[in-house]
Amino acid sequence: MDTKNQTNIQIEKDPFDTIKEPFIRFSKIESSGGILLIIATIAALLFANSGLGSKYELFWKQDFTIGSELFNLTKPIILWINDGLMAIFFFMVGLEIKRELIAGELSSPKQAALPIIAAIGGMVVPALLFTFLNSGDVGSSGWGIPMATDIAFSLGILSLLGKRVPLALKVFLVAFAIVDDIGAVIVIALFYSAEIHWSLLFIAFVLIAILFLFNYLNIHFIPFYMVIGWIVWYLFLKAGIHPTIAGVLIAFSIPATRKIKLKDFTFKIKQSIEDFCDEPCENPITLNHKQLASIDNMESHLHKVQSPLQSLEHTLHGFVTFIVMPLFAFANAGVVLTGFSLESFNSLTLNISLSLFFGKIIGIFLFTYLTIKLKIAELPRDINWSSIFGISILGGIGFTMSIFISTLAYSNIILINQAKLGILVGSFFAALVGFIYLRISLKNKMPGN
Repeated sequence: MDTKNQTNIQIEKDPFDTIKEPFIRFSKIESSGGILLIIATIAALLFANSGLGSKYELFWKQDFTIGSELFNLTKPIILWINDGLMAIFFFMVGLEIKRELIAGELSSPKQAALPIIAAIGGMVVPALLFTFLNSGDVGSSGWGIPMATDIAFSLGILSLLGKRVPLALKVFLVAFAIVDDIGAVIVIALFYSAEIHWSLLFIAFVLIAILFLFNYLNIHFIPFYMVIGWIVWYLFLKAGIHPTIAGVLIAFSIPATRKIKLKDFTFKIKQSIEDFCDEPCENPITLNHKQLASIDNMESHLHKVQSPLQSLEHTLHGFVTFIVMPLFAFANAGVVLTGFSLESFNSLTLNISLSLFFGKIIGIFLFTYLTIKLKIAELPRDINWSSIFGISILGGIGFTMSIFISTLAYSNIILINQAKLGILVGSFFAALVGFIYLRISLKNKMPGN
């Protein structure tokens, strides 16, 4: 083989490699967030079932006011978390969904088919199983609870398996979990919203239309979107539509275009670096005016090469993963276990646990199997049916979104606690069984084997 051919082989690059680095960074953040969620959940359970239980419960019910004498809004702390901070969580979910639809795993029909159909199975089967199991019992409105999959929690469990997990398997998990989030948003909007005040909702949609107009006009000034966005959030809150839905709609209005082409960006950055080191870089104590100007130019180019969508997603990712979601878990996962017995698992709690665990396994695996066998899509490389089954088990980790839906589905505190216990039990078994199964089935995937 000649040198020219050898060179061609060396520089040949797998297209899949282009997404590896950013996805690895994403999965590391999500994995760490999942582990933090576990810690927050354990802390909430310990507080709720200790001598501090009454103080823990009363703290979240305290009113908190934001605003001034001219305008203010007073809500209990728990609602500021569930309606306010979770709107930021849903805003970031909306940014992720838009990015995936534009340039990610959902950007083409062939790529999107498998995770979309798998997610549909993972939503429909658990909801139907819950409806069947809970038929005639109280709490029938909670059919949406077992539909959700928690990305951070499931990736956190997957990260414990280390390098034996193929990257394609993580990509598949994230892709169908994002589609799952879309389904959860639709379910919340259609079935778990209060009585609607149409006049306020009309004003909110006019403002959203203005945001999309800003997008069309290629206006990248983020404060415009944020100010109008918070007004839309308030109008949704008062209109009877859960305000987290506003977060998703606003996210879809954020521009995904950049102000500079990548080729121009590369050229200008190189030029700025050359200007910076025009003279020998001898590491002086202070920079000269030309070097400071070069830094300013590079900062400007760096700002232009990021679209507002990616910039916001990158900025919010850590805040949502390490603050919003653990705080939500700590505030909402504090189920009082005193008084619970095996009888508690005869109705709502048991039905939610079974629907999460078995419903997700059956739904995700069966729909994936049918999709491949009908040749609608192909099984991703480095993934076998054993891995798909393991991921289907981890899909039963509902947690964040499931708990959130339970607070919307029920107003009775007894039903809410039973639902939360069912979510915790179902998610725990999905995490434990999924981890053990994948650890055994992926043991030959370790480097060197």
